[in-house]
Amino acid sequence: MENLLTIIPDSPIVTFTILLLIILTVPPIFEKIKLPGLVGLLVAGVVFGNDGLGLLNAENESVKLLADIGKIYLMFVAGLEIDLVDFRKSRNRALGFGVFTFIFPLIVGTGVGLFFDMGLNASVLIGSLLASHTLLAYPIVNGLGVVGNEAVVVTIGATIVTDTAALLILAICISIHGGDFSLGSLIVQLVSLGIYSLVVLYGFDRVGKEYFRRTGDEQSNQFLFVLFAVFLASVGAQLINIDIIVGAFLAGLAVNDVVGEGPVKEKIEFVGSTLFIPCFFVSMGLLLNISSFATTLTNDLPLTVAIVVGLFVGKFLAAIASKVSFKYNWDQCLTMWSLSLPQVAATLAATLAGVRAGLLSESVFNAVIVLMLATSLAGPILTKKFAGKLKTAQIATTPATNLEDIIEATPEKIAYPEGHDKPNNLFKVIIPIHNPSTEKFLIEMGAILAKHEAGMIIPLCVAKAHIHMDEPELNFAIAQGDKLISRAMKYSQELNVTAKPIIRIDDDVAQGISRSARENDASLILMGWTPITTIQARLFGNLIDNVFWSSHCPVAVVNLLDEPSNIRSILVPVKNIDLKIIKIIRFAAIFAEMNQGSLTLLHVHDRKATRNEINLFQNALQETVAPISHKIDITIKTLRYQDPAEAIVHTANKYDFDLVMLRSVRRRTAGGLAVSDVTTQTIKKLKRSVILLGEPH
Repeated sequence: MENLLTIIPDSPIVTFTILLLIILTVPPIFEKIKLPGLVGLLVAGVVFGNDGLGLLNAENESVKLLADIGKIYLMFVAGLEIDLVDFRKSRNRALGFGVFTFIFPLIVGTGVGLFFDMGLNASVLIGSLLASHTLLAYPIVNGLGVVGNEAVVVTIGATIVTDTAALLILAICISIHGGDFSLGSLIVQLVSLGIYSLVVLYGFDRVGKEYFRRTGDEQSNQFLFVLFAVFLASVGAQLINIDIIVGAFLAGLAVNDVVGEGPVKEKIEFVGSTLFIPCFFVSMGLLLNISSFATTLTNDLPLTVAIVVGLFVGKFLAAIASKVSFKYNWDQCLTMWSLSLPQVAATLAATLAGVRAGLLSESVFNAVIVLMLATSLAGPILTKKFAGKLKTAQIATTPATNLEDIIEATPEKIAYPEGHDKPNNLFKVIIPIHNPSTEKFLIEMGAILAKHEAGMIIPLCVAKAHIHMDEPELNFAIAQGDKLISRAMKYSQELNVTAKPIIRIDDDVAQGISRSARENDASLILMGWTPITTIQARLFGNLIDNVFWSSHCPVAVVNLLDEPSNIRSILVPVKNIDLKIIKIIRFAAIFAEMNQGSLTLLHVHDRKATRNEINLFQNALQETVAPISHKIDITIKTLRYQDPAEAIVHTANKYDFDLVMLRSVRRRTAGGLAVSDVTTQTIKKLKRSVILLGEPH
C-alpha cells in the first residue's frame, strides 16, 4: 500500500477524482442492501481515510474546502426545502409542536450532558443537537399520499422552529465558549444576531424577488445570484462570530419564496446533492477515528446509549404533548414522533461546529454518528409503519364526462378585467413536432383526444433564434418547420380533426412551447419522448423537464411503439388513491373507450401488508372507478413484490399490455441526496409504449 501511495501524485486533481469516484459508486451499492446512501459515504470516508487506505486526508485543503461548501449547501438546502405554504396553513399548531419537539429533547439532552459532567454550556449544546430533526422520511409520507394530513403538515412546519432554534443556541454556546462570558457580551451577541437575521430573512427576500423579476428567464444568472446569496450570508455569519451554517440556513429560508418550485431550485438542489453535500459526508467519515470510535462504543457506551435513548424519549414526549394539546389520535401521534426522529443535516453540521470550537469532545462526536445511523434507519421504518395507517383526505368520485373536467389545472376562479371576455373553453391540444418519424403518432393521439372533446389540435413548430432575424440558421429552421406543419395538416385532414398550425420563433424551445400553450389557452401539451443523451441535459434537465416546470397545463409525454389506434390494453400502476392518480385513470379510460379497449389498474403492495389492508384498498379503488366502469372493462390487480418498478415491468410483459400510463413524480430527501422514484426506474426497463402524465407546478 505504501508503494501505491508513493506512485499516486499528491495534487488537488487526484483528491477530487477520488471523491468523484466515491460519490459515483458507493451510494448505489449501499442502497441496494437497503442502507441509506449517506451511510455509505461515511463508511467510504473511513475506508479512504488515515485509518484505511490513506488516500484522503481530512486536513487536505481541497477536502476542507469542498467539505465546508458541502456543509453550507446542506444547511441551505434544509432551509430551502421547508414548505412555507404548508407551514402557513397550520402555523399555530406547527409552532406548538415545534416548541414541544424542541424543549423536551433539549431538557433531556441537557440532563444527559450534566449527568456525564460536561458542563452547562456543552450540556445545553448537546440538548440542542437532539432538538432539531431532518425530514428524511418525507418521501415515504409523500408516496403514501398522506402529506395533506394535519399531523404531517404540522411536523413539516415544526422543522422551521426546531432547526432555527437549535442553530441559534449553537451560535450562543460557541460564542460563550470562545470568550469570557458576561451578560453584556450575551446581549450584544443576541442583538447582532437579531439584526443579522432580519437583514438576511427580509433583505435577501426582497432583493431576490426584485432580481428575479428583472432577469425573467435568465436561469443561469438567477442560479448564480442564489449561490452568491448563500455564501454572502455565510460570510456575514462569520463577521458576527456565529457559525456559517446559521447563515446558510437563514439564506435558505430567505430565498425559499424567491425561487419557488421551479427550474432554478431544481438546478440548485441538483448541484448540491450531486457533488458538494456528498463531499461533506465523506469528510465526516474522514474525521472518524476507528480506534476512538471503538473506545467510545466500549468505554463510553453509557454516554452513547444515553444520547440515543434520550433522543427517542424526548421526541416521544413531544409527540404525546401534541396529542393531548391538539386532540390527535395515536396514529397521528406516532407518525409525528417517527418523522421527527432522524438526525442528519442540522445535527451533524452543528456537532462538527461544536467539536472544532473545542466545546464538544470526540466521544460526543462518535456518539452523534451512532445517533445518526440509528435514527436514519429507524425513522423511515417507523414512519412507513405508522403513516400507512393515517386516513387520507376524502376524494370526490363524481364522474367526469369529458377530458376538460379531468385535467383542469386551475381550481381557483380567475377574475378577468372589465371589458375582457373569458377565453374560449374549446379543448385544445398543443402538439410540438420536431421528429418526422414520430409526428404521425403524435397527431393521431392528439386527434383521438380532440375528437372525444369536440376540440382541436394545434401542431406547433418552434424555430430557435436569438437576436438577428436574418440568420441563415433561422431561415433553415423555418423551412424545416413548414415541411413538418404541412405534413401535420395532411394527417389532420385524414383523421378529420380541426387543426390550427403554428410556427413560433423563440430563443428557448421549452419556453416557446409553454408560451404558445398559454397564449392559445391550451388544455393539454402532448409531446414525444426526448431521451437524456447529452451532458447538458443531465446537468440542467432536458426539454421535457423544462416544459414540465414552466407549463400552465398538464403535459403528456408519449413514447409509442405502435399506432395509437392499435392500442387496446392499457396498464395503470396505482400506489395511492389521490386526485392525481384519479386524473390519470380517467385519462386512460377515455383513451381505452375511444379504442374499444380495456384498462387494468395494478397495485403493488408490501409483502408485510395484511389481507385485510389489501381488501380495503381494492374496495376503495373499486368505488373510485365505479362511475366510469360501465363504459369500459376495468380490472383491478394486486401483486406482492419487493420492487414496484420490477413488478410493473413484469406485469406489462407477462400480459402483453399495449400501453403503460405513469405519473411524473420527482422526489428529494431533506438531506440533499436525490432518490430515484419508481417512475424513473420503470421507464428505464420498460419495452412498451408509455405515456407519462405530469401536472403543472
